[in-house]
Amino acid sequence: MAESLLIRGRLARRIREEAERHGLSVEEYLVELLSRDLDPKGRAQEYVEAAEGLLEKAREGLVGCDARQAAEKLWGAAALAVKAYAQLREGRRLASRGELWEWKRKLEEELGEWVSGSWYAANAMHICFYESWCAEKDVEIARERIERLVREVASLVEKGSQG
Repeated sequence: MAESLLIRGRLARRIREEAERHGLSVEEYLVELLSRDLDPKGRAQEYVEAAEGLLEKAREGLVGCDARQAAEKLWGAAALAVKAYAQLREGRRLASRGELWEWKRKLEEELGEWVSGSWYAANAMHICFYESWCAEKDVEIARERIERLVREVASLVEKGSQG
């Protein structure tokens, strides 16, 4: 069960501003901040859990006819999945879009070409959030692809955590 936290006022603005300054969504920023003292496997697990939470929020957004917000949650879920993979494989903290793309390619080498389709769908959702051009159907198609990405990375993290 996903938990919610409501933060208002000055603190909420500060969190949002810091996230934007780092080029992250609020969710990504908070995961980064709160997981920094964990070991790489623990951090990978936190990233996966946060990605799964964002997928749930995206599904809720689609039910509530908020395709724009759902799109941004999908982008965040995909980015966190790639971050989880980098943590799992090398204990790497990714700090740039370039590093996300680099690790997407590594993930693709391990899991297959379908990873690129999921990643491209996620990037389209990021653009959709800022430009607000996509339809619910676009977001739904992307959701299916991104859910697979998160599910497969979660499976790798689970296996890696047992070993």
